Amino acid sequence: MALLVIDGNEAILGRVAAYAAKQALLGSTVRIVNSEKLVVSGTPRATIDEAKRMRSMGVPRKGPYYSKLPDRYARRVVRGMLPYKSPRGREAFGRVLCYLGVPTEFANEPLVRAPGADAAKLPNRKRVTIGRICAEFGGKHYE
Repeated sequence: MALLVIDGNEAILGRVAAYAAKQALLGSTVRIVNSEKLVVSGTPRATIDEAKRMRSMGVPRKGPYYSKLPDRYARRVVRGMLPYKSPRGREAFGRVLCYLGVPTEFANEPLVRAPGADAAKLPNRKRVTIGRICAEFGGKHYE
């Protein structure tokens, strides 16, 4: 099993999550660092309102649950791209972890950029980081 450390700085959340899910299904151990800097395209207000709407759906005691922490929020997006209800998907999901910033254990590891996930390739500048989305939920992490 290879260790794959993905840099989330100014990268598109969905593309990073899809790449991480694919690598985890292939057997790699995946770590996503700088997860609070992952971006979601779209106008900030509309994106935050949609995230709040998704978070308020359902019954509070039964779910669905969306975390206020950016690293857990990103991990849940990766979970949505895995068949996590099957044993193969559950094992793959266990190989994926997300971190705020870059932990000291990965400081010397080479950081990989997910192919096609650079936010500079977006056709406009309308984007919002998941750190800001989670701050709107009341999370304690701010950019």
